[in-house]
Amino acid sequence: MNKIEHVGIAVNNLKIAVFTYEKLLNSAVYKTEEVVSEGVITAFLQCGPNKIELLEASTTDSPIAKFIAKKGEGIHHIAFEVDDIITEMERLKKEGFVLLNETPKQGADNKLVCFVHPKSANGVLIELCQEIK
Repeated sequence: MNKIEHVGIAVNNLKIAVFTYEKLLNSAVYKTEEVVSEGVITAFLQCGPNKIELLEASTTDSPIAKFIAKKGEGIHHIAFEVDDIITEMERLKKEGFVLLNETPKQGADNKLVCFVHPKSANGVLIELCQEIK
């Protein structure tokens, strides 16, 4: 894993959260995107070398809707940049981690993604991200 790619924050209302985080970080959203397969609308902000992804559920049965219903708004996941997502997935499986998907899938911000189950990582949902070239 190369670095933390972004921190994902689950929010009830993207418009309100964008307003808050733009003021907080003194930075404008550089990209919004709907990821239909995940039932989510995302907004990305850059803060120095770091990124924040705000996530609002677009369907009532999406993972973000379920997360907010159970835990409320807050940090949802930490994403790590990888060079080769397939190799990293294989390495993690050999190390005993449980992956939430068997193959990488299209994520937001031009990335292939895979999630590591929180039960495998001390209660933290981990996302692997590889830029699509």
